[in-house]
Amino acid sequence: MYRKTAQGKRRIILAMALVICIVIVVLLIRSTMFSADKQVVAVVEDFYRFEQKGEFSASWQLFHSTMKERFPKGFYIQDRAHVFMNHFGVETFEFSMSEPEQIKQWKMSKTGPAMKNVYKILVTQTYKGKYGNFDLEQEAYIVKEKEKWKVVWDYNQ
Repeated sequence: MYRKTAQGKRRIILAMALVICIVIVVLLIRSTMFSADKQVVAVVEDFYRFEQKGEFSASWQLFHSTMKERFPKGFYIQDRAHVFMNHFGVETFEFSMSEPEQIKQWKMSKTGPAMKNVYKILVTQTYKGKYGNFDLEQEAYIVKEKEKWKVVWDYNQ
């Protein structure tokens, strides 16, 4: 009888240890998958993938409200396609990104409001067009707005 009770206790302890290990693993995976760095990178990748495909309406949706004020949707779609497709003579581009760098506070322009908890990623777009091959480097700033990460560009002089 004593032996059966001891075995039962061991099984319960092992089961509890297994449950605790599973919970810890799930929490670690969850925190890794949903970290701010990964979310920020995903937003920038989505933005430039839309731009690659000429889906400027979709990329515009990923702008912060201050960018949407600066570029009304119709204007952005038309102007972006005109400049890159018509002037540069390209249909698409490749892009690469730096690792995200967190900035405590940043302003989009000298007169703009200070934004907190901002990430900066250097994006290099590589074009092959009628005027040759060239790279365009631009820092993308990513700011949380209404619980979603949004893209902002730098207009400081």
